[in-house]
Amino acid sequence: MSTPEFSHDDIRSARGAAFRYLFMLCALLSILTTVAIVLTLLVDAIDFFAQVSLVEFLTGTRWSPTNEPVTFGVLPLISGTLVITIGSALVALPIGLLTAIYLSEYASERRRAYLKPALEVLAGVPTVVYGYFALVYVTPALDTFLPLSTFNALSASIMVGIMIIPMVSSISEDAMSAVPDSLRQASYGLGATKFTVSTSVVVPAALSGIFSSFILALSRAIGETMIVAIAAGQTPRMADLTDPAGMFLDSIQTMTAAMVQIGTGDIVGQGVAYKSLFAVGLTLFVITFIMNLISELVASRYREVYR
Repeated sequence: MSTPEFSHDDIRSARGAAFRYLFMLCALLSILTTVAIVLTLLVDAIDFFAQVSLVEFLTGTRWSPTNEPVTFGVLPLISGTLVITIGSALVALPIGLLTAIYLSEYASERRRAYLKPALEVLAGVPTVVYGYFALVYVTPALDTFLPLSTFNALSASIMVGIMIIPMVSSISEDAMSAVPDSLRQASYGLGATKFTVSTSVVVPAALSGIFSSFILALSRAIGETMIVAIAAGQTPRMADLTDPAGMFLDSIQTMTAAMVQIGTGDIVGQGVAYKSLFAVGLTLFVITFIMNLISELVASRYREVYR
């Protein structure tokens, strides 16, 4: 009986087919994992809303899942999350964008090769380290000239902002680097300075990528857990819009911190308090999903196609 012979082309085709199916399997696994997580959130959240009114959950101004009177108003958690997000955006967006402009337009190739990886190291620092740094060093430093509580939103916002700077600067720098040099050369030919070319040509041309970096960074800030759980405290309270500065001086609680508190507390499983964890998680998912959707819409609206 003769042994079948395989040509080099047959082996290469078989290898290509194997890799294609492997990649498809990985893609399907990622999608199925996402679907499973969403379904888990939905099933337990529906059980929660069968016992607690959706209107009460979305409009209530008091969050107290364990202490009497038990209430499940999510607005204090949403306002706390927004305070952290706004504070971190004030830190990360201008610094990240200016850093991206420097790396893309001013830094030499050699300097960029060192600075960009060094900057991205910040993204690799464990968030629990940022949290303890905020609690042990940032808060005492700020307390020398601000009436801060031990746990406060200001320290947490600063550290979350520092954490997401690499995301803003790296993605924005990639978008600016993708702008064709012909646009820069045409501007220089008209007598424009480097600053004018950077701010009036490159930044507008890369606007879709820059905006996407902002939205992704803010989504990361909204979902941050350890820094806010350690530095901002566990006090669910509504933000006082009449005192914007005061919102950052006291302890607050974000949605992620509330989920940690419920998940690690002495709450009996399958109870309504435990189920609230999934309702808060679903709310967080919907908020970040809407933000990512807006990012995609804006990016597609302002995306420039160069040939």
